[in-house]
Amino acid sequence: MRPRKLDQPRSWPFIVGAWFLRPALVMTTKRDWIDGLNIPATGGCVLVMNHLSHVDPLTAAVFTHDHGRLPRYLAKSGLFRNRFLGIFLRAAGQIPVERASASAAGAYAAAVEAVNAGECIVIYPEGTITRDPGLWPMTGKSGAARIALETGCPVVPIGQWGAQELLAPYAKRPDLFPRKTVSIKVGDPVDLSDLADEPQDAEVLAVATGRIMDAITTIVEELRGETAPPERFDLKKARARNGRPLEDER
Repeated sequence: MRPRKLDQPRSWPFIVGAWFLRPALVMTTKRDWIDGLNIPATGGCVLVMNHLSHVDPLTAAVFTHDHGRLPRYLAKSGLFRNRFLGIFLRAAGQIPVERASASAAGAYAAAVEAVNAGECIVIYPEGTITRDPGLWPMTGKSGAARIALETGCPVVPIGQWGAQELLAPYAKRPDLFPRKTVSIKVGDPVDLSDLADEPQDAEVLAVATGRIMDAITTIVEELRGETAPPERFDLKKARARNGRPLEDER
């Protein structure tokens, strides 16, 4: 039973997804969904989540849909290059992001426009599946903070755990049985009110992004019953040490 009725009109990808995706997840997962009604019922908002697996955008989409909102993701542009997947994603209103290029500004503008139009945007601030050895949230990128400060919308932290058991990070074959428990918990909006009138310079964005990642990490700690490492894993620094490209191409 859905916790909140969806009042928004659905495009055909969401109808198709409801027919196939939701029953598939019911058969293969046990859902531990907590405080989903903390997602605003109406109005523009940004949902920020930790990223564990290629499958967790699907579990998160069902979670968001079942709490009365249609999610719009900022997704890697590479996904849109597949002909059929690209058609599906564009019809669902998903926003392609060309990282490390001038086109990233277009994605930011599209996200701001969507929030101002009252839509629900989902962002993974880490930018990719976590590389932390313990699968804890990494340092975040500033996109979610920028959108929230630009629009004044609520930025709602969500922690999740268990999707990596269904599909391990970067694995191609899921482990469907026995059924895996996927836990998703929604926290209270991150308070950025004291930063609203500040210039959106690097220092302010770093503070806002740090608060967002702290809120997500606190929720993940609750779900795992563990304490995160005192220092958050920084993928950019790790790649610089190893002499690897700083942007994730996968």
